[in-house]
Amino acid sequence: MTETDTAVVDRIVDGKTAVLLLEAGDAVVDERTMAVESLPEDGRHEGAVFDIEFEDDELRELTYRPSVERERRESAQERFDRLSERLPDE
Repeated sequence: MTETDTAVVDRIVDGKTAVLLLEAGDAVVDERTMAVESLPEDGRHEGAVFDIEFEDDELRELTYRPSVERERRESAQERFDRLSERLPDE
């Protein structure tokens, strides 16, 4: 059985191990670790977003999605900006 999820690099430990959070919709459903060097070179940083495909729980394909990563960063920045606005004096 093949399944495709979204994976986000949550953190890199000791410069060698990437911790990826697997998402389904807006929920984190699993956590996986893998060697940083097994990630595509341009996606070897925290916050990198991938399509990740498993077959029988074995990694089959990993595709870096820079446009999705950029959209997520922009959305998070917009939320932060809205939250940091001063409330009107009333």
